[in-house]
Amino acid sequence: MSVSERTYIMVKPDGVQRGIVGNIISRFEARGFKLVALKLVHATPEHLEKHYEDLKGKGFFPGLIKYMASGPVVAMVWEGLDAVKTGRVMLGATNPLASAPGTIRGDFALAVGRNICHGSDSVENAEKEIKLWFPEGTVQYVNDQAKWIFE
Repeated sequence: MSVSERTYIMVKPDGVQRGIVGNIISRFEARGFKLVALKLVHATPEHLEKHYEDLKGKGFFPGLIKYMASGPVVAMVWEGLDAVKTGRVMLGATNPLASAPGTIRGDFALAVGRNICHGSDSVENAEKEIKLWFPEGTVQYVNDQAKWIFE
């Protein structure tokens, strides 16, 4: 059990444009995760191609890169118990129509191509994504509420 597991969560341009960044941050804070990095970024297509390199051969890849470069994103690193898996559960299914109410996508999205957020799918990918988006590193501090969140 590691409470220091980290995940990379990104609010995509649709989430930024719709003004729901604060709601998404609030959900992670309320769940007990610790924010260790945050920035607003207007990413270049080259940067996004690195981030989505595993999807490069897919037919939707060019449209994805164009869309993701169309406006700013909010890049975040959250730390906590089982952060990767729990973060993905909080986001909901990739297809918002298959996402349960109460999840971020289930509450705010209808289309796969406008599904509000990205969340790391493994601890290894989280660390890779964190290095890509936060080469300067993250902030380490003691969360005084941790004793009320973890056994």
